[in-house]
Amino acid sequence: MTLLCDGPCVFQIDLLKDAPGAVLCTPMGTGDNGPTVAVVVAHPDDEALWCGGLMLRHPRWRWHVVALCRGDDPDRAPKFKRAMARFGGAGSIGALDDGPDQYPLPPAEVSAAVLRLLPDREHDLVITHGPFGEYTRHRRHEECCRAVVELWAASRLMAQQLWMFAYEDGGRSYLPRVRADADRRDDLPEEIWEAKRGVIVDVYGFAPESWEARATPREEGFWCFDSPTAAAERVAAYEDPA
Repeated sequence: MTLLCDGPCVFQIDLLKDAPGAVLCTPMGTGDNGPTVAVVVAHPDDEALWCGGLMLRHPRWRWHVVALCRGDDPDRAPKFKRAMARFGGAGSIGALDDGPDQYPLPPAEVSAAVLRLLPDREHDLVITHGPFGEYTRHRRHEECCRAVVELWAASRLMAQQLWMFAYEDGGRSYLPRVRADADRRDDLPEEIWEAKRGVIVDVYGFAPESWEARATPREEGFWCFDSPTAAAERVAAYEDPA
């Protein structure tokens, strides 16, 4: 697979054309400013952990990051703003409940937050969590994924493609790693990984020995979808363990 984007941006996925469910090459955002990309995550720092390398490698892409929680957190909210400056993107942050009990949120509440925080409803690419999140487990990651997929399927959020983070931790057996069935895998150059980890440690303030710093992946992985139906089928394949 290839992604070409140095100078004027050509956004392209090239998966094996005979692979089951392959996403064929689809140029997007071929102007000087690159594609418009919305990253919709549950928390400020999720964007850095799971796709920070992609953001740093493509500064000409027009990034907008939505974090659904912690907008009322006097510590995390201003750090999110500084992280956006590092990534060269815009950001919006909401204040959905993120208490330790993690009670399920009404799907309509999550969907409404996504739409309220996104300044535009149409993008070349939307990136969000996978249906089981990236580790065992955080309910808000899962709810975020489902809301984004449902909005895309209902044409309330428009995009040529949707990518989901594709990580797993073996049921807490190891730090999150790219899933074996990921459609896209990006090995990060050392300098990009160091810059990404710098956002986690220097901007968000996690200690070098913290879980977040140790978990910062050197490889990033995504499932890629060019139709809402395919994305919805992937979500439906995962039964909520409640």
